[in-house]
Amino acid sequence: MNTYRVRKKTEAEYLSGARWRPSATIPTLRRRAEILRAIRRYFADTNVLEVATPLLMPAGSPDPALNSFIARPHAGAHMGLSGFLQTSPEFAMKRLLAAGSGDIYQLCHAFRAEELGRYHLAEFTLLEWYRLGFDHHRLMDDVEALALRILPSLSFARCSYGGLFHERLGIDPHGVTTNDLAEVTARCGIELGEYRGDRAMSLDALFAYLFRDDCSPTGALFVYDFPLEQAAYARIDPGPPRVAQRFELLIGGIEIANGYYEVIDPVEQQGRHTGENSRRRALGLPEVDPDPLFLAALEYGLPECAGVAMGVERLMMSLGEHESVASVVSFDAFDTAGQAS
Repeated sequence: MNTYRVRKKTEAEYLSGARWRPSATIPTLRRRAEILRAIRRYFADTNVLEVATPLLMPAGSPDPALNSFIARPHAGAHMGLSGFLQTSPEFAMKRLLAAGSGDIYQLCHAFRAEELGRYHLAEFTLLEWYRLGFDHHRLMDDVEALALRILPSLSFARCSYGGLFHERLGIDPHGVTTNDLAEVTARCGIELGEYRGDRAMSLDALFAYLFRDDCSPTGALFVYDFPLEQAAYARIDPGPPRVAQRFELLIGGIEIANGYYEVIDPVEQQGRHTGENSRRRALGLPEVDPDPLFLAALEYGLPECAGVAMGVERLMMSLGEHESVASVVSFDAFDTAGQAS
């Protein structure tokens, strides 16, 4: 029988070896499981079907704000297979809606190639759901009801995007000129560099600026009716003013959920894709071909609906017990926040 001499590890080796441990504590993982059960109970109580769609898709999102991970096979595999790790299950879920699924929700992993940090992971958990016959205002009621199941102490308020900017910055975000917008961002100390003349980037930066010091864990705010530059796939209210019928939910100044009164016209949707790729070119980003199966589903007929995506890790941070999204997942693949103690 072979025998082996076991060398005693040094303290440094033990410390480096601790990287195998989970980034969340075991009690946090138990609390996470409770929250996922509460989410599923809420949708069971409201008769919403749970679905699952592929994580690896043949087409990515043209949205300039989203950068996809591209999955390619190793050199010895069939080189014709490649795809995009989904940034959201939106396109596949809308295909289910067109096929007659009725109200649906999904708890899944999503992937975004963006700067890692306190509120961002490369791989995270997304809760996305769609309600037939809802507009974005009814969907806000739905989001609030779900959130109160998990965080019953939350107090909710609602404010239009225009009202928020008028109150805090003294400007009309729907009518302000690009030059005046640039002056406001400079006055707020925001440096956009080469994107200085981009209205959507400027508005995004100012929106973040308004909530930079908001750390209240018990205050939840819905902001609704966004500028046209930030419409994404939301319907347009002809106004006046013309606004995108979408909302964001912020808790403690952090975006938790993003909802839309969805575009269902295939011609309008194709036009949005074209516009997104135009912005990608202007920003020096590669163009992304729209998903032809998603567009085919729209041609068949997408029912009237509203949809929302919610970050589960960010929702857990709203409990006020965690400093980063990495501290509420089993393993932070890129170790952005260290190990749990």
